[in-house]
Amino acid sequence: MPASTPAVEILQIGPYPEWDQQPLDAAFTMHRYFEADDKKGFLAAVGSNVRGIATRGELGADRALIEALPKLEVISVYGVGYDAVDLAACRERGIRVTNTPDVLTKDVADLGVAMMMVQSRGMIGAEKWVRDGSWAARGLYPLQKRVFGKKAGVLGLGRIGFEVAKRLAGFDMDIAYSDVAAKDYAPDWTFIESPVELARHADFLFVTLAASAQTRHIVGREVIDAVGPEGMIINISRAANIDEDALLDALEQGRLGSAALDVFEGEPKLNPRFLALDNVLLQPHHASGTFETRKAMGKLVRDNLIAHFSGADLLTPVL
Repeated sequence: MPASTPAVEILQIGPYPEWDQQPLDAAFTMHRYFEADDKKGFLAAVGSNVRGIATRGELGADRALIEALPKLEVISVYGVGYDAVDLAACRERGIRVTNTPDVLTKDVADLGVAMMMVQSRGMIGAEKWVRDGSWAARGLYPLQKRVFGKKAGVLGLGRIGFEVAKRLAGFDMDIAYSDVAAKDYAPDWTFIESPVELARHADFLFVTLAASAQTRHIVGREVIDAVGPEGMIINISRAANIDEDALLDALEQGRLGSAALDVFEGEPKLNPRFLALDNVLLQPHHASGTFETRKAMGKLVRDNLIAHFSGADLLTPVL
């Protein structure tokens, strides 16, 4: 790394674990935007010298922030999703954008399949049944629904969707998927172009596609109703891919059997209607939350910044 690199000033949008913070602080001059009470004043004080942004997928960087940094060259995202970054604003100024794909793919797929199992077999309620004495006092736990041999639909057969489908194959499930086109790397799975028809096929609908303006609320009332009162929707992608109001209505009215969700609009302050439901599994957006993956993500954020300011090729460019 060039000797001048430590002088490069980076705006840090959210906190990172200490194992990432220490090497970032050693490599760059980090300005902790998330700690500033007066963020407008903070940007006025440091923004003119900032050349890079280190952010997280859910925090991103909007146009107003980007425009406040006249020397900005690169945005490094901690996470695979970059929909919270204003890519149009970046294109206008030639600002590079990177994310952290691949390193989190299998952990996210693992959690999605685990959520399906936990919700389908009622494992949260079953543990409570043991702990509160119901097993001894009331007998066997109510019967639940099997997973093996059922029909699975994967909406978006990218990296994560592919890993989900591979895991579902181990349960002898009938696997179909929907994407912009059939994938030659999935010859054993059925391509169904329409998300509605995919949902109609599926006992379990996994939402694994990247978020964009085009996919916003792609899982709306029509798709939700196609899954039906015996089916389950599992979302390990982005909250914006599902119309939450339509989902809540269907869960409350019994038009959808159940859901398992790791992402929510406005998280962590999710819609309180979710908390009143017993047919939804709620997770705190932690699909990539293992020590191994988070350390790999942090390293990739840092390595992309180092590559850019060293004049090397970006490792995982988005833009």
